[in-house]
Amino acid sequence: MYSSSVSVHVVEHPLVHDALVTLRDAQTAPELFRRMAVRISLLLAAEATRDLPASPVTVQTPLGAAQGRTVSADVVVVPVLRAGLGMLDAILELIPSARVGHIGLQRDEATAIASQYYSKLPKGLANSVVLMIDPMLATGGSAVAALDHLQQAGARDIRMICIVAAPEGVELVQKHHPGVRIYTPAIDRQLNDHKYIVPGLGDFGDRLYGTL
Repeated sequence: MYSSSVSVHVVEHPLVHDALVTLRDAQTAPELFRRMAVRISLLLAAEATRDLPASPVTVQTPLGAAQGRTVSADVVVVPVLRAGLGMLDAILELIPSARVGHIGLQRDEATAIASQYYSKLPKGLANSVVLMIDPMLATGGSAVAALDHLQQAGARDIRMICIVAAPEGVELVQKHHPGVRIYTPAIDRQLNDHKYIVPGLGDFGDRLYGTL
């Protein structure tokens, strides 16, 4: 289904899928939904940053010198508003030194076309590892618009982290941004007539913030 030109990493960690089951469950209350969103985001980010460059260091323990490695990459986390904010705190817990940008996109419910209403990005993206976070990769329209914007801002190493993806969205990203790596635990069956992922988990933002 997906050519080798796009790097799709389907994360199989059992704790990721344990959290995903709770997120999918329609009976999960917003409080628990938020906790599971944090858990799964942290685990997915760990997978997406597995190959970050690191430099050797020496530190002094109470008993002597110890050799180690410290992350040497500049990491920038960019949530796509608003749902991406539900993943941000977990990733900052994992990478406290990360810089943060924001992209606000709104999808027209009739046409599924995304329009940008906000953008604030750190400088120097050409030398950064950019983690774009958006829990749902559905049609791919918003993802492509956000990726377009990041590349225009100079980003070269972009990794997209999403909690659930649809084949249509993955294929659109593949078409427009073949160099972007996608990290997700699930590529679901399809989109329905309203452009929602099936079986998916519903509207992530509404379930996260209790605005159903």
